[in-house]
Amino acid sequence: MANVQKRPNGKWRARYRDLNGKEHARHFDRKVDAQRWLDEVTTSFLTGQYVDPRSTKRPFKAYAEEWCASQPHRPSTAKAVAQHLRCYVYPVWDKRAIGSIKPGDVQSWVASLGTTHHLAASTSRTVFNTVNAIFRAAVRDRLIPDNPCSGTKLPSVPRKRVVPLAVDQIRGLADEVPARYRCLVLLGAATGLRPGELFGLQLRHIDLLHATVAVEQQIQQTARHGVYVCPPKTARSHRTVPLPRMAVDALKAHLRDFPVDGPEGWLFTGPQGGPVVYTHFMDGSWRPACAKADIPKGTGPHALRHHYASLLIKHGESVKTVSERLGHTNAAMTLNIYTHLWPDSEERTRVAVDKAYTDSPDDGDTLADKAA
Repeated sequence: MANVQKRPNGKWRARYRDLNGKEHARHFDRKVDAQRWLDEVTTSFLTGQYVDPRSTKRPFKAYAEEWCASQPHRPSTAKAVAQHLRCYVYPVWDKRAIGSIKPGDVQSWVASLGTTHHLAASTSRTVFNTVNAIFRAAVRDRLIPDNPCSGTKLPSVPRKRVVPLAVDQIRGLADEVPARYRCLVLLGAATGLRPGELFGLQLRHIDLLHATVAVEQQIQQTARHGVYVCPPKTARSHRTVPLPRMAVDALKAHLRDFPVDGPEGWLFTGPQGGPVVYTHFMDGSWRPACAKADIPKGTGPHALRHHYASLLIKHGESVKTVSERLGHTNAAMTLNIYTHLWPDSEERTRVAVDKAYTDSPDDGDTLADKAA
């Protein structure tokens, strides 16, 4: 039931009952405004876009916490999301009604991430993506009619050019790390596996007969969950990567010097046994080896992946192939990271045009003559 009535004080009252029978009313100075509001509510019922006014008053933090609890996040992702909310979002919108947050509020908040918190543009975008996901869910749950994050202008991220390590640097690094990790370095450079994927390799993943390695899991580490085994980063990360002869030889030598106990045994282990722990590996093996091999400070194991990608590109592999080998979500991601490594085509462009004109049957004829 919905109607518009004039009140004794001269105001016009528009009222309706929602799907639960709860009555809602608003008062207007003009009848036309009251009817317009009632028509908008009626339309929202018919289109399935109706939002209960009471829902918009729910505290932002209460809904955000409920959203976090329902997400199938990995422990590492859940940790990052919780930190984003705790450090950069709740201090601003803790008890604020979710429906009261407007696009202007979001834009001001995004600006404060850089000016107040001094976050890098990429980090600001990551934090924004968390908030945007929460508001999108609130729209789907009919708590709010629109997402206030829509149209927000985000800081531009400066493009960083990947500078791959040279072959000699990889060899030097492999010589400087402890012997138990020499194969890990060479395998990373020869396959482009992520550090967690390398740590997660078991003997069953290695097929020396067909020279392939299967990526089926990875090792991750968080303060709350410790070291744990989980699926690869994305669906596309499940892949089989060919092993070059260099990697096969390194694996044979590794298995000879560090035998693995059965198919389920870890290919690489820590000094005390068990899977490799990232923090221990970095502090005890990787960083000291980089210093001895004169590798730039701050270089992480991901550099092995960049080195592998650069070799594929240098030897003419397509974007599609490089993307598949690396387990990227799509080819666009590969181009975004490595586009500057593909050979420049300026000279090929000149040759293509010059060849077309050089091959003309009669160099004395003009284009107009040939057209005639």
